Amino acid sequence: MARRKSAVEPLPTIWEVNDELWAIIEPILTELDPPAATGRPRTGQREALNGIIYVMRTGCQWNHLPVQFGDDSSVHRTLQRWVAKGVFPRIWAVLVENCEELGGVNWEWQSADGAMGKARFGGDLVGPNPTDRGKPGTNAASSSRPMAARWAWWWPVPTCTTANC
Repeated sequence: MARRKSAVEPLPTIWEVNDELWAIIEPILTELDPPAATGRPRTGQREALNGIIYVMRTGCQWNHLPVQFGDDSSVHRTLQRWVAKGVFPRIWAVLVENCEELGGVNWEWQSADGAMGKARFGGDLVGPNPTDRGKPGTNAASSSRPMAARWAWWWPVPTCTTANC
């Protein structure tokens, strides 16, 4: 007879960090991103994390971040600083480790999501336009020069050294 798996209640969707989760995350932030000794005081770490979660969950633009999460540019700067310092992989590792103790990760089924979009400012990384097909120059039909002048570079120029030419 097959054993029944213990029923694990799924956790609710996280929109803001609760006190229990903050007790796990705060030491990581204190270690990897301590407050600066000089300068202006930073935005609150918990409010910034709540704002980052809000933007990631809703997909809203940073400048539409609700006021309760603090200044949008401060929260965005905090996100960039944490990404550069490797805060999120560390938080993820600690949370997965804690979740393993609860038996809450089902590694048999995972999914991934993605989005495709134009690389508007990709520059040389984007490659040639597929409609060009490697054609050099400009469009001859839109040129203001007469047809003969457009092809003058291709026709051989007669060179004559005698008076009969």
